[in-house]
Amino acid sequence: MNILQEIAERTKQRIEEKKKNYPLERLREMVCAGSPDVHDFPFEKALAEAKDMAFICEIKKASPSKGIIAEDFPYLDIAKDYKEAGAQAISVLTEPYYFMGDHRFLHDIACTVPIPLLRKDFTVDSYMIYEAKKYGASAVLLICAILDRETLTEYIGIADSLGLSSLVEAHNEDEIKMALGSGARIIGVNNRNLKTFEVDMENSIRLRKLVPSDVIFVSESGISTAGDVELLRRNGVDAVLVGESLMRSPDKKAALALLRGSQP
Repeated sequence: MNILQEIAERTKQRIEEKKKNYPLERLREMVCAGSPDVHDFPFEKALAEAKDMAFICEIKKASPSKGIIAEDFPYLDIAKDYKEAGAQAISVLTEPYYFMGDHRFLHDIACTVPIPLLRKDFTVDSYMIYEAKKYGASAVLLICAILDRETLTEYIGIADSLGLSSLVEAHNEDEIKMALGSGARIIGVNNRNLKTFEVDMENSIRLRKLVPSDVIFVSESGISTAGDVELLRRNGVDAVLVGESLMRSPDKKAALALLRGSQP
């Protein structure tokens, strides 16, 4: 069992415990009753309308590969910095055991900054999609490696019905085909090998050729320099999801400016 499968199994247990206290039917009724009928999908709109490379800036305290990344974790200040620096969207980790995330971070940030938020978690149950809507997300992460095609298609449909975008994550050619066959409008390619934790930017470049231009293509993991961003830009990548390099920087606005290839 690799780390992704391990996290997925732990997440299933977490959601089953939540359901005991707050059943799916109750959550669904509450979310649907409070959701307006207008679905303009602000997350994908923000990525599509970016004049250059779009940036999804991540807020996370820890990761399985790096341990604790941010001892000091003023997540609301970080969200404000990202917004002021011109990030198109923010990714918020809510997985508690491996990434030290919390749904409270998502809710608080949604109440603080106006830009779209991605709930970054390991979606293994439709319950989590309704939760994402409840806590203020504009998008959910759906990972091909932990879902079958039928479930992925179902989850994209649920997200669509709530006005949530789906960032569908793939690692290889078969998963790209799965994502496209399930109707994904945003595909993210993870450059990190989840068995070895090694990062290979060529993974995004290779798989970009398999994705039509009308599908938003996001490169994830290992992006830490302006050179990385420029390489991806030259190869037709629409957006990058950047986490660790920004989280480790004391001046996040300057760090994002440098990644863009401009002076702060």
